[in-house]
Amino acid sequence: MSLIKLEGMEFFAYHGCFKEEQVIGTKFIIDLSIEADVKQAALKDDLNLTINYLSVYQMIKKQMEIKSKLLENVGKRILDELYNQFPGIIKAEVKVSKLNPPLGGKLDCVSLTLSR
Repeated sequence: MSLIKLEGMEFFAYHGCFKEEQVIGTKFIIDLSIEADVKQAALKDDLNLTINYLSVYQMIKKQMEIKSKLLENVGKRILDELYNQFPGIIKAEVKVSKLNPPLGGKLDCVSLTLSR
């Protein structure tokens, strides 16, 4: 098995429970790990036999454009769509980090990690 990672994907989005968060928006960082069997892709040097990183990035970008109140919802939607588009995935883990959350004090980020 192999581990494919897309790390530090930065998006500006409008997720949050507070009305202001869904109007003003903030930056989010997405880290994704995908476990898959890529032996045939490596042997045949064929993109169609592996996980296309560009397709994964575009899917995540599209999911980030959909407003959500909770990071849990964002992470679940990303995993659901990932498994829908790439049935060869054995395991995936997504970390959604919200930079500068409005919690009343100095805080770099809050994050949620989901795996399936």
